[in-house]
Formats: sequence, C-alpha cells, structure tokens
Amino acid sequence: MIVTNTSDIPGKKIKKILGIVKGTTVRSKHIGKDIGASLKSLVGGELKSYTNMLSQAREEANNRMVNEAIKMDADAIINVRFMTSAVTQAAAELLVYGTAVKLK
Repeated sequence: MIVTNTSDIPGKKIKKILGIVKGTTVRSKHIGKDIGASLKSLVGGELKSYTNMLSQAREEANNRMVNEAIKMDADAIINVRFMTSAVTQAAAELLVYGTAVKLK
C-alpha cells in the first residue's frame, strides 16, 4: 500500500477515487509518568514518555487508516494528514486521514 502526503504518485495515474479513509486513537498517560513529566517540565528537555506515547499513537492510527483502505480494495492513500486534539486534560486524540484511490 502506497501512503503519501502528496496529491499524486510519480509514475502512476489515479484511476478512481474511492473516498476518505481515517484512523484514530485516544491515548492517556499513566499517572506515575504524568508526575515524572511534570517534574521534567520544571528543568526542561524532552518528555520521552510523551514522545513514545505519541509515536505509538501515530503508528496505531496509521495502521487503522491503512486497514480501512485495504477493505475498500485501494492501491494507495494520497493527501495523508495527521491531526491531534485534546479530548480531556489527561487524554489526546490522534487522527490520520487521506484519500483512498485505485491506480491504473
């Protein structure tokens, strides 16, 4: 499955647009890691527990989007975008979406 943030794929032609596909996940950190991150924010630096959480969330959301495209028998997903939003003070949603297409 080709997944790209561009509107076309070099050397390929789009035969049919199948529709929008998406993947989403909502994640929150363990209270112990939240306390550690709060202390780290006092001195500065990377909050690695949050970096890891968001990396895993991006991967999960992307996999869900690709699986949705596979169910539509897509060859590729174009115009892929990621978006995050706060659901609560302790949880964030990560959404990835794009356009599923069939290629010639």
